[in-house]
Amino acid sequence: MAKTMVKTIDVDKTFHGTKGPLHVLKNVSLDVSAKEVVCIIGPSGAGKSTYLRSLNRLEDIDSGQIYIDGKLLFDCENGVNKVKMPAAERSAALLEVGMVFQRFNLFPHKTALENVMLSLVHVRKIPSSIAREKALILLEKVGLADKMDAYPAQLSGGQQQRVAIARALAMEPKIMLFDEPTSALDPELVGEVLAVMKGLAQAGMTMLVVTHEMGFAREVADKVVFMFDGAILEINTPQKIFSAPDSERTRQFLQSVL
Repeated sequence: MAKTMVKTIDVDKTFHGTKGPLHVLKNVSLDVSAKEVVCIIGPSGAGKSTYLRSLNRLEDIDSGQIYIDGKLLFDCENGVNKVKMPAAERSAALLEVGMVFQRFNLFPHKTALENVMLSLVHVRKIPSSIAREKALILLEKVGLADKMDAYPAQLSGGQQQRVAIARALAMEPKIMLFDEPTSALDPELVGEVLAVMKGLAQAGMTMLVVTHEMGFAREVADKVVFMFDGAILEINTPQKIFSAPDSERTRQFLQSVL
């Protein structure tokens, strides 16, 4: 039986803004096994991105439990984490989780190669010469070895996103999170990013993907999660979700996007 790489139990989160509280995650429980590709779909405002960001502490949760690679990192109640763990140990566990965002967030004054090298040199403390070799291999993996000396402004959106994927892979994560990685791209550039993601899936990377690309979810996902109004309404195989969903909300959503 495959090891569970991501496990959340009853994850709950409320934002408190000027317009009052907004309950964005409602007891979200999900398991992601090793080498599994899980796609999260649903309308805007469903809580998909907030859930993804909660897994690597970009958002603090109010309550619930988060396990990464079998280790309980967060067990929260009223916003307080009850897990007593050295900060360095928690940070090391979170480094196993790579993330790619909607926006590429590349450093504009650094080349593609330098952007990929940064974390290797400054976080992993790898000598520059070795970091350069690793970064080159990763740029080749995403099809951009010939653009190693290009600055972000000289790259298309799709190329920038592929550099961002290479940068995340540089940390050798066990789990990759993708938060709508193609939503900021022109339609003709979407395919090149999805092709890199398909390659990662085929190579056995554990992936949790928030996406509006239903074709990708149908083709690549092992299971599809439908979120609505902060909650998971349905989890099933792509075949079941896309052909005969159990939830009427899932059916309505798919009719509106397909």
